[in-house]
Amino acid sequence: MNWFETLRTGLEAVRSHRLRSILTMLGILIGIAAVILTVGLGQGAQGQVRDQIAALGSNLLIVSPGSTTSSTGVRSGFGSATTLTMADAAALSSAVTAPDIKAVAPVISSSQALANGATNWTTTVVGTTTDWPSVRARTLSSGRFFTAKEVADAASVVVLGPETVTELGLRNPVGAEVSVGGTTMTVIGVLDPVGSGSSSSNEDDTAVVPSTTATARLASGATRSSVSTIYIEAASTKALSAAYQEATAALLSMHGVTATEADFTISSQQSLLNTATSTDRTLTILLGGIAAISLLVGGIGVMNIMLVSVTERIREIGLRKALGATPRAVRRQFLVEASVLGLAGGLVGVAIGVAGAFALPALISQPVLISPVALGGAVVVALAIGIGFGVYPASRAARLAPIDALRSE
Repeated sequence: MNWFETLRTGLEAVRSHRLRSILTMLGILIGIAAVILTVGLGQGAQGQVRDQIAALGSNLLIVSPGSTTSSTGVRSGFGSATTLTMADAAALSSAVTAPDIKAVAPVISSSQALANGATNWTTTVVGTTTDWPSVRARTLSSGRFFTAKEVADAASVVVLGPETVTELGLRNPVGAEVSVGGTTMTVIGVLDPVGSGSSSSNEDDTAVVPSTTATARLASGATRSSVSTIYIEAASTKALSAAYQEATAALLSMHGVTATEADFTISSQQSLLNTATSTDRTLTILLGGIAAISLLVGGIGVMNIMLVSVTERIREIGLRKALGATPRAVRRQFLVEASVLGLAGGLVGVAIGVAGAFALPALISQPVLISPVALGGAVVVALAIGIGFGVYPASRAARLAPIDALRSE
């Protein structure tokens, strides 16, 4: 029996028991579809995290103040101290002190009430310098950013995020006057939307003012001489490590402390990305493992049905052997049938997985990325399951003696 005849016979055997074949493929197609969607969700989440971290800025280092300890010995978390100053930012901006640092943007953050007539909204007000858009990779949809002269003059100007504009009900924001913490300011620009930076902050809901304006009119007490965060842009991706070391050395020298006594922390995008990606990868592997159990169940179903098929066709096997069919030919015939079941289940599962990848984002607001490699791999896995779990039934059929098979009934 040649390969063409073997394939024709196998397809005919599968087609003659349609319902049984469909039920057998069901386990495989569910497993394949589940694996495709699980991996796609994991890759989509990783891509989303990469995009959100990239939105923070190019080649970014984030300097945060250290922790504080109260008189009773209670230690607050990182960022609670007021150890960073504008002088630190100026030192980091020096090409002599830190040649691998391209730009520095100190930030003074506070929560302030904004008002437009009777409409009010509370948001985060960021006091910073003219380098902030470059360091944070932000662009404007309309208007402009404030100038160095406006920073020097502590001008009453503000750049709003797109969601802040919406919440304040500003139809033509550029040129409008809004109250920021009780101070009337002129809106000179609106930022392009970038989405949420994290679960606790929204990069589109913000108001940006000159650092001098924030210090003179919005800050109070110790916050007048300190900054909340210093954002550093390295000269290039390759220079990120050097910029990190230069910033660390400069701040240790400025604060007069050693590395073990450092009252600040420096984090990079890469460390954030590695942590987030590692978490997403772990969840993807966990969910993928659960989905793989469906494939195992589907494979057991293929083996079960093939064993039933062998039992039902004992006389047919005996007759084929009596007419000269070799054990190899009989084994090949049953392996082809198992392969057809696995391949068909895999193809249908891939189709369902792709359809789900298009439908799910609209339902769960989560991107699903499907790669051609993953689709091809899924089909190969389904075919391998059919062959792997069909080996034993096929071998059992091949071992039947012709005389025993012919007199089995």
